[in-house]
Amino acid sequence: MHSFPEPALALVEKMTAAAAADPARAIAFQGAPGANSHRAALDFAPDCLPLPCFAFEDALDAVKSGQVGSAIIPIENSQHGRVADIHFLLPESGLSIVGEYFLPISYAVMGLGTGPFTAAYSHPQALGQTRRYLREHNIVPMSYADTAGAAAYIKEMGDPHACAIAPRIAAELYDLTIVDEQVADAADNTTRFVVLAREPLDPASLAGIPAMTTFVFEVKNTPAALYKALGGFATNGVNMTKLESYQKGASFAATMFYVDIIGAPGDPALDRALEELAFHCKELRILGSYPQARQRG
Repeated sequence: MHSFPEPALALVEKMTAAAAADPARAIAFQGAPGANSHRAALDFAPDCLPLPCFAFEDALDAVKSGQVGSAIIPIENSQHGRVADIHFLLPESGLSIVGEYFLPISYAVMGLGTGPFTAAYSHPQALGQTRRYLREHNIVPMSYADTAGAAAYIKEMGDPHACAIAPRIAAELYDLTIVDEQVADAADNTTRFVVLAREPLDPASLAGIPAMTTFVFEVKNTPAALYKALGGFATNGVNMTKLESYQKGASFAATMFYVDIIGAPGDPALDRALEELAFHCKELRILGSYPQARQRG
């Protein structure tokens, strides 16, 4: 599916045709051409064929159907936290994490003229990362599906009082004027992406190199279950770099936990920790083991 603004459609059609001609090299991303996810795909695999998808679900479906070999999806931002819905979508997708990439984020304000602007369109993550700038300039944030798509929408809408918060390349693609640059509230603004494929990496292929393993779990409904489940990581010396919770269903009685740990199955200490965790769990699902893109610990 697509619901891209008209100025983006020609680019989307061209990139879709290129990806269809060589699916193995194609990497799906969410957003219009020029989005940060587009940049991440090209940085992660410079010879890839990026495939724009309107929604995260579309990018994941493109992998599942074989339309592309992989997808690159933002999972968390250093300033604005986790990307909404991703923790639900990844386990449900049935895909495996096979890589990660950290992208320094830089935003520009762009429009049909030089302003002043009364409204700024962008992805909710980008609006959250530029909250201080927008408040100081009395600009109302307006949510859009992605950053570059917002730039294309400004071009299509033709409103000189509206602007987009997007990567600089979007202004070039959609013929907009850059009014201000480096508008993120933090100079070290960084987004972590994960790369998803139909088949997981063999943990044995990661032997001897720094690796990460990501999984989700739900503990049994017994007293101190979470404390007991996590104890095995401490006693076995396994470094846990992320632990986040989210509700499963509408009952508010079941909580899932999303976890990143250093290492991969095959390491005896990590295997013991996972075995102890499984004993206390109703559900445990490994989403993938993959090389570290940035050192932890």
